[in-house]
Amino acid sequence: MKRSIYNGLLRKEHAGQKVTLAGWVATRRNLGSLLFFDLRDSTGIVQVFTDHPDDFPDIRSEYVVKVVGTVRLKDKPNPALATGEVEIVLEEMEVLNKAKNPPFIIADKTDALEDTRLALRYLDLRRPCMLNKLKARAKVCKIFREYFDENGFLEIETPILNLSSPEGAKEYLVPSRLRHGAFYALPQSPQLWKQLLMCAGTERYYQVARCFRDEDLRADRQPEFTQLDLEMSFLDQEEILTLMEGFLKRIFKEVAGVDIVTPLPRMKFWDAMDNYGSDKPDTRFGLLLRDLSSYMEGVEFNGFEGNPFIKGIVIEGEAPSFSRKVLDEVTMEMRKFGLKGVLSIKVEKDGLGGSFAKFLDEEHASRLVNGLSLKEGDLLLFAASDSRRHIDTALGALRLFFANRLGLIKPNTYDLLWVVDFPMFDKVEGEDRYTAEHHPFTRPKDEDLPYLDSDPERVLAYAYDIVINGYEAGGGTLRIYDHDIQWKIFRLLGLSEEQVAEKFGWFIDAFSYGAPPHGGLAFGLERLCMILTGTENIRDVIAFPKNLNAADPLSKAPRVVDPKQLEDLAIMVKEEEEK
Repeated sequence: MKRSIYNGLLRKEHAGQKVTLAGWVATRRNLGSLLFFDLRDSTGIVQVFTDHPDDFPDIRSEYVVKVVGTVRLKDKPNPALATGEVEIVLEEMEVLNKAKNPPFIIADKTDALEDTRLALRYLDLRRPCMLNKLKARAKVCKIFREYFDENGFLEIETPILNLSSPEGAKEYLVPSRLRHGAFYALPQSPQLWKQLLMCAGTERYYQVARCFRDEDLRADRQPEFTQLDLEMSFLDQEEILTLMEGFLKRIFKEVAGVDIVTPLPRMKFWDAMDNYGSDKPDTRFGLLLRDLSSYMEGVEFNGFEGNPFIKGIVIEGEAPSFSRKVLDEVTMEMRKFGLKGVLSIKVEKDGLGGSFAKFLDEEHASRLVNGLSLKEGDLLLFAASDSRRHIDTALGALRLFFANRLGLIKPNTYDLLWVVDFPMFDKVEGEDRYTAEHHPFTRPKDEDLPYLDSDPERVLAYAYDIVINGYEAGGGTLRIYDHDIQWKIFRLLGLSEEQVAEKFGWFIDAFSYGAPPHGGLAFGLERLCMILTGTENIRDVIAFPKNLNAADPLSKAPRVVDPKQLEDLAIMVKEEEEK
């Protein structure tokens, strides 16, 4: 080929030089006596020009061509392009490969539905905006390796074929051909392995780790994903967070061109829930949750009976536009979280109106208006529940609903914070046992250890999540390294010695040989890149993603396999019954 330079690197200082370029024909404009086309490669596009179009008739969009020509300055530069000051005067052209007419426009703005784009992903990735997202992803991985190499970490791979441990999300199982009836499981994360590496004395580990979870999908979740995985010994929580902030500061500067201020804020879990209704609070706007319990004392309303948690949000100036249609939308949103609906109070010129105003006497109305600093035009939406988490989560969703509806989130802004002090346990409804808020190896806070026996729900953990613009971009914990505490946690989780031995025996044994204090975390690579590149679709930062049905529209996976393969594995597929 002997290509002399990449297309996107051409600048005005190259004027007068003869160059050989290659790429795809992006757009073509034949003006009769003049022919222009943009030539695209992985670095960008440059305009090619000839005033002898009859010499080059065999050219169409997406043809792969090699051109030879001279760089010249444009009469009218295009400031939107990095190469906008120059163009190539075409002298020679060779068509390397012809192309069918693509079914959608290969440009940043395209007319294709996502299903079509995924089915023809190799064409979709030719779009500069998509290729740039993959470049950003590669850059994040490069910086990740560089930064943690500089800080004394070792890159170590952990197994992909693992022992099944189905206490978390559903796993992908891999049958063994050599041991019929036995299965490996693909890793949901390298959690146990990286802790064993700390027991092995490696002290600082990192890995760009592939992970797999067979769970229902949503917009920001995929069945296979990548973690920027870390574990380290002899560091406390604050030392770990400070080390991670250095990495975040570097990737935001080098990938997004944004300077973030460190140290990042720390917000306690219950403060996040109480004020934002989420353990991943979007702090780019207000609309904080308000506790109304004291204002509603003595108010006779059946909906408050047995529901001690009464909370709401004040939406300034929205009372006049709060129609029945909006109320119905809000009610539907609340029902997703187990609440029957929402109560409303409007601040009007002559007093309070709305569905709940009739239940308030003059004294209660005055206390509410003064206590919440309500003014004319304000709208108060609130609800009651017997569960602190249920009402916080529901109103947190309502908060986001109105933020999007009212355009309260400023574009191109980044708010980062750590959420810390998570609860250690979550009580299983109707049972005398608990589940781990994170995982069974999370270390309880030292000052809360006495409550393991008397009040487990009061115990907080050394757990921390990095939250960016309302997304959980990563998280981790300090780990239990004390044998007695670990067994106490197992018992609180309802695990017998036999169950522990079966699920974790091989892992727990390692801790009897001297485990160091250790902890770690993992960043979600796709979610981090999604935030850095300004998209809300996690599939945009994955080369070949699955759709919401966990299927690949390009390769058509998963598909039925050859019966001989099943026979080799001693597997019989049960036919699905007709419904």
